[in-house]
Amino acid sequence: MSTIDVTGTALVVRLSRAEKVLALTGDLQVPLDAVLSAEAVEDALGAVRGIRAPGLGIPGYRMLGTFRGRRTRRFVDVRRRQPAVRVRLRGQRYDELLLGTEDSAGLAARLSGAAPAGR
Repeated sequence: MSTIDVTGTALVVRLSRAEKVLALTGDLQVPLDAVLSAEAVEDALGAVRGIRAPGLGIPGYRMLGTFRGRRTRRFVDVRRRQPAVRVRLRGQRYDELLLGTEDSAGLAARLSGAAPAGR
């Protein structure tokens, strides 16, 4: 199971060894000044959009990896019955992160507060 940390300068997503293999990616680190917005999402699985490429998708249970949509590249790590936080980014490898976390509202508030004003 991945862990999500907000440091003084970055959002850090640490994946387990199995998640790294299944998602074909490593841990993610995003500078806080790249965060455009963050919002809590109640239905994490329902919020997944795009075509999985590469990653793991077990319909109704688990989505992990890169999901590509029209002009959007998302990193998704969500499970059934788990809320998530949607983080929109600028100038990064991914345009959006959708990360499952029990404290989605708290994490969204911390990230929104850390994002520079005026964007």
